[in-house]
Amino acid sequence: METLTNQLSDRINNLAASATLAMAAKARELRAEGKDIIGLSLGEPDFNTPDFIKDAAIQAVNDNYNSYTPVDGYVELKDAIINKFKRDNKLTYDRSQIVVSTGAKQSLYNVAQVCLNPGDEVLLPCPYWVSYSDIVKLAEGVPVEVETSLDTDFKMTPEQLEAAITPKTKMLWYSSPCNPSGSIYSETELRALADVLQKHPQIVVVSDEIYEHINYVGGHASMAQFEDMYDRVVTVNGVAKAFAMTGWRIGYIGAPTYIARACNKIQGQVTSGANCIAQRAVITALEAPVSKIQYMVDEFKERRKLILGLLKDIEGFECNEPEGAFYVFPNISHYFGKTLNGTTINNASDFALYILEQANVATVTGEAFGNPNCIRISYAASQDQIREALARIKKAVS
Repeated sequence: METLTNQLSDRINNLAASATLAMAAKARELRAEGKDIIGLSLGEPDFNTPDFIKDAAIQAVNDNYNSYTPVDGYVELKDAIINKFKRDNKLTYDRSQIVVSTGAKQSLYNVAQVCLNPGDEVLLPCPYWVSYSDIVKLAEGVPVEVETSLDTDFKMTPEQLEAAITPKTKMLWYSSPCNPSGSIYSETELRALADVLQKHPQIVVVSDEIYEHINYVGGHASMAQFEDMYDRVVTVNGVAKAFAMTGWRIGYIGAPTYIARACNKIQGQVTSGANCIAQRAVITALEAPVSKIQYMVDEFKERRKLILGLLKDIEGFECNEPEGAFYVFPNISHYFGKTLNGTTINNASDFALYILEQANVATVTGEAFGNPNCIRISYAASQDQIREALARIKKAVS
């Protein structure tokens, strides 16, 4: 087997598997063995795609949309994205600045490939979404973790940003609302970070806003809304989370024209245009008022209240109150060095595996997100499942 592995590139041999997908696969294996696993590991809404969006897809099939799409997306979809950015974010883009991709993950991959040279450093405030680091490494960049804490609601301060910048710093990547912490950078906080970045004009910012509409405090802000940052920010978004369209695989960027054109160029050699039926459905999704998906956000808010209340009753779980997305990111370092039912817990990975094996609940280790003291728990599950999962976890650590 080792001989066969040696036939593979160093690139793939050095690449970590996605921790979230790996845990989901492990949970599926255990279910296949007959175990009653509650999956709280994947970032996937448990709602069906709204009917008005499905109807648009059916209409597209009946209208015989079946040909290759433009590499950067249908013009009608790009116009819908432009209008969405203007309506929701007060951002003005033209068609040359929009690129539609097969999910926001491909959008991020494209940006890394066209912006990074070997050795370029990318600042990642911790915790960060699990794939950022390896996407940067695939582009031969160097991920630089900026540690944050519960005390600052897992948000990077201007002082931390300034201290992390070196002559090799090329980019800053962050998500708001954040996966996994649920934290949201306010307009004031983003402005303070932008003031630091003004002293370093070589740094390009990637603002991942895929959870934009799953917001419990209101007032979503985008880094690109600042006039002095607009030409240096790539705004990444998509329909997977807020519209319950994870499997439809449509993401997009609004970016400086030179970056958008470069992403169009690389995508043309890798995947070409995204799925035609999904694109037609997304036109309808983005043109609809945001109020049409509010029922999902309201339910997530109820689940957040439920899970935070249940976590307070479990010893050793220290948690902030997430302002958006559908995750909690509790610090469980209280258990490090302890032995539970014969299992010694040395780190968050041990703890997540213990919870899976002893409580039949799938979570994700915080180590995958750049924070070794926490685990991520998704509350994109029914309230009954959340109650049962937390009861199992409480029993397993008692």
